[in-house]
Amino acid sequence: MKLPFYCLLLTLICSCGKEKIVQLPEISHSEISTINDVSAAYLFYNENEPDSIELNRKNLISTTNWLVNVDKRLTLNQVIPKIIFLQEKKRNAEMHKNENARNYFTCNDTSIKNLGFIDFTDVVFHQETSNAYINKKKESVNQLINIRVHTLDSTYISFISNDTSFTHTTNQKELLKHLKTNLNNQGDAVIVSEFEKTLSFQDYITYKSLISKIDFKNVTIANDEFVFN
Repeated sequence: MKLPFYCLLLTLICSCGKEKIVQLPEISHSEISTINDVSAAYLFYNENEPDSIELNRKNLISTTNWLVNVDKRLTLNQVIPKIIFLQEKKRNAEMHKNENARNYFTCNDTSIKNLGFIDFTDVVFHQETSNAYINKKKESVNQLINIRVHTLDSTYISFISNDTSFTHTTNQKELLKHLKTNLNNQGDAVIVSEFEKTLSFQDYITYKSLISKIDFKNVTIANDEFVFN
């Protein structure tokens, strides 16, 4: 599926049967630009709804790859409960299940002026802090890196190992440099991400795109993500 960008607006409007528009989040580069066998859901920013969000999932087919189109103006506090709902619907499907079907966030890839996609199939969202998870996880890895995103310009990185623990304050431009500088390179490291609930979906996607560029040896990104108050 590789649509010219000018077709995107038409696609979103026609799919919903009404003149409703999703302002997709922008990324500068996506590893995924083509997906086949898809159906779509839409999370609209709607000021007329009590919580300013409206979910349209009428066209979703459980056996297909799902494209979840989220308006970039929404906050994680609005979006994540809907995403969890969709994930559970697919995971708990009893009939016509396709284990190979994936879930993707749809984005506007500015580098190609077309659609780009971020796979979130394996992400497990938690509406709480990561404290309990980290306390348990740090016992089984050499170094645990907790990234807490309040805003893109107010991000805290905690480096936790058996003998040391320290925290840096950084921003999106310096994030990767701080990670590279402070990795101890003495064994496996795991990155755990958590986000302020008021963070916009655009900023969340910007972070996801940035962190996906990590290619450091022996570093993995945990599938568990946390949204805190």
